[in-house]
Amino acid sequence: MWSSQGDLPQGLERPRAGESNADAASELDFRLASKKGDRRVVEVSVSSQKLAPTSAGAGAGHARWIRVTHWIIAASVLTLAVSGFTILMAHPRLYWGAVGNDLTPALIELPISRNYRHGGWKVGTPSFPAGAPAASVIRTYDILNENSWARSLHFLAAWFLVVTGLTYLAAGITSGHLRRDLLPRHGELSARGLRDDLSAHFGLHVPAAPGGPPYGLLQKCSYCGVVFLGLPLMVLTGLAMSPAITAAYPFLSGMFGGTQSARTIHFCVFVALILFVIIHLAMVSLSGFKRQMRAMTLGKPT
Repeated sequence: MWSSQGDLPQGLERPRAGESNADAASELDFRLASKKGDRRVVEVSVSSQKLAPTSAGAGAGHARWIRVTHWIIAASVLTLAVSGFTILMAHPRLYWGAVGNDLTPALIELPISRNYRHGGWKVGTPSFPAGAPAASVIRTYDILNENSWARSLHFLAAWFLVVTGLTYLAAGITSGHLRRDLLPRHGELSARGLRDDLSAHFGLHVPAAPGGPPYGLLQKCSYCGVVFLGLPLMVLTGLAMSPAITAAYPFLSGMFGGTQSARTIHFCVFVALILFVIIHLAMVSLSGFKRQMRAMTLGKPT
């Protein structure tokens, strides 16, 4: 460290006012590299990790387009969760393959409504002669089937999610947000780094967040998993369950092994996303709820 401007080697300068530590580090590296032709070059080691902001208020907040898309997607996901659960209550059985109904074995049975493991059927009437297995049967109980409003709302919220998600991706690519803030950088993604970050989170040793980027390694991995895997898979499996869509594009259901397989995958990804939301909200609370909310609503953490 040098105590004054005069102590610096010739040709080097201190960071200018308003210049971030990370920018200062990269600029210092460039200036030193340009002096390598001089035999009197001074060897200086700069660690960008040590120059990173450490104070809780050092975050730059979130851009307006990030805040708008975040809250629209949050409202869409909440609406999809409520309406999707209502739809699932009408038939809480999941299958694998192209077909599945009350007369076929279920892969997963969910005890979430009276439609789960009902009392049975009345005597069935064979649909084909010669004792073929197909039969018409009548339930012995009144099923829960009030979900028409949920299906309409689910479809509407899904389009809000798709349009807003595509807008976020387009803005994130053009602005550099995805590359700069979400994607792990070269050399950053390692088993040791993930292990240390997981240990800190499981031990609830969560430092005060700056209210925006930069994000930790575990944050980047989880956000990338949601943006590039979870939400796209939800959309594709949702389209694969639509009779109108699969009639025009039958490969959609085929790529998941059938309509019922797509429905089962859709449910499993839904559970994973709900777990992500719960953990996300818990981390927001532990790392400074007021600061985080100010950053995501007003744009500045302070």
